[in-house]
Amino acid sequence: MNTMKTPFVLVLLLTLISISGFAQLQNQKFAYVDTEYILKNIPEYNDAQEEMNALSEKWEKEIKAIYDKVEEMYRSYQAEAVLLPQDLKKKREDDILKKEKEAKDLQIKYFGSEGELFKKRNELVQPIQEKIYNAMQEIAETKNYSFIFDKAAGATMLYANPRLDISDEVLDQVGTVMQTVRKEDRK
Repeated sequence: MNTMKTPFVLVLLLTLISISGFAQLQNQKFAYVDTEYILKNIPEYNDAQEEMNALSEKWEKEIKAIYDKVEEMYRSYQAEAVLLPQDLKKKREDDILKKEKEAKDLQIKYFGSEGELFKKRNELVQPIQEKIYNAMQEIAETKNYSFIFDKAAGATMLYANPRLDISDEVLDQVGTVMQTVRKEDRK
């Protein structure tokens, strides 16, 4: 008889905890932003993206040129390998490996986790992101929001009431410290 009461008490307890949690959530104020929209409407961000893309393309071409040279060296080696003495074969193989290592090292230098592109991104984009974050934080504190979600960050948002979208407010707030697209021209 006692085992029958235990699941009922457990279910009752879980229900009360859920109702209590829901009641607390109802007292919270929520809002959301679309950081993709915000960033599209900050010219400085678009300029930074273009600069990083141009650098990336330049560096990719530089690395590709070295890999093309490796390919050319390898084809030449294959064509001549049967005629080359062993010591010359070894030297050519070492030269090919050295050139390939040069390309890989350059790839890491430019695109590695601590590479030039990462540093450039921190230099150009991070200050913009900090200004956006500061604007959101100021709006949240001023309007007493407990949570601000990002619609663009991949969080699953099945429905969002447009009244709760404060993206334009964030852009207006960011506009006090840097240039943003005028409200009527925003995409």
